[in-house]
Amino acid sequence: MSTNSTQPEEKGFFEKVKETIESLWEGTKDTAEDVKEAAEEKIDDIKEKVTTKKATATKKAAATKKAAVKKADEVTAKAKTAAADIKTKADTKAKAITAKAKTEVADARKAATAVKDKAAAKAKTIATKAKTEANTAKKAVATKTAKAATAVKKKAAAAAK
Repeated sequence: MSTNSTQPEEKGFFEKVKETIESLWEGTKDTAEDVKEAAEEKIDDIKEKVTTKKATATKKAAATKKAAVKKADEVTAKAKTAAADIKTKADTKAKAITAKAKTEVADARKAATAVKDKAAAKAKTIATKAKTEANTAKKAVATKTAKAATAVKKKAAAAAK
């Protein structure tokens, strides 16, 4: 009998493992390529969505920015008018206080001048009164002295006799 068999040769254990690994490898390779293509498509879709969302976000941001600028302008205008009102009130109050102080100073000056004039007039009257009293006293002393002198002269003349 012949040693060649008509049946296919049986493969060894390692050859079977090798074939299994090769088939798995090819399947994995195909799956990886499919996943890669799907990922590329998904990335392209996401890029398109992001681009459209960016445009709408930019529009929304522009509208929000305009609203914020408008609100800031309104607040600034309100602050300016409030500051102007406060400044006007402060100026009015300062003018009133200044006018009041000026009138008080003028009144005080008038009062001081009046007191000064009264004091000067009183001093004058006292000085004239003192002068007249001094003159009267001088005259009285002079007459007394003259009388005493004449009396002394008479006594001296009488004593000399």
